[in-house]
Amino acid sequence: MQYPVDLHMHTIASTHAYSTLHDYIAQANKIGIQLLAITDHGPEMADAPHPWHFINRKVWPRVIDGVAVLRGIEANIKNIAGEIDCTGPLLESMDLVIAGFHEPVWGPQDQATHTEAMIATIASGNVHIISHPGNPKYPIDIRAVAEAAAKHNVALELNNSSFTTSRVGSAPNCVKVAEAVRDAGGWLSFGSDSHISFTLGNFEHCLRTVQEVAFPEDRVLNVTPRRLLDFLEARGGKPIRDFDYL
Repeated sequence: MQYPVDLHMHTIASTHAYSTLHDYIAQANKIGIQLLAITDHGPEMADAPHPWHFINRKVWPRVIDGVAVLRGIEANIKNIAGEIDCTGPLLESMDLVIAGFHEPVWGPQDQATHTEAMIATIASGNVHIISHPGNPKYPIDIRAVAEAAAKHNVALELNNSSFTTSRVGSAPNCVKVAEAVRDAGGWLSFGSDSHISFTLGNFEHCLRTVQEVAFPEDRVLNVTPRRLLDFLEARGGKPIRDFDYL
């Protein structure tokens, strides 16, 4: 099974990644990805792009070689108040905002603090997706977070790289996240979290997890481009007319 939407990837603008926008477009056409979101790290990460890099993406075509491209960010949750490093003109330039915990910006605390910070981020109205909530370095009350996410129409991510190269030990928590979102009636988002184009659209472990817990496919954002775009519009996003063909 290949879902045609990938919502989490990094380009060489985040210098610990290795592919360009062109690389991702070429790979998307090769494997059948119709819509993707470029989500380089927020500016408080050590090797993140300057805010101007994000704001100037208005020069990007909306559709490149037949692939629809969303202008996104993986922002950093900065504190217990749920503040992120994407505000003002930077936030206004975004189609899609993912946010998560990253050690260089805000180091691990304790479960209660992580939970409060994540729920505050969800409730802020500024974030569409919470990235890799199964990270064992940042334990959370998974059910409380899933219920808050469902209430505020925010998706929790199943991050394929959390099963492979990043955040070792995430897999059991990811299963619990999928179960909790299922029970809360919320949304799941799949992200390859690619740092090189060759892993674009790789949802192998995400798919196995949703099958394991009998997660309903109609609550997965990646199943069709239109589902994802309708989700963004329901959250107050302006319709992107260049994507009307999807």
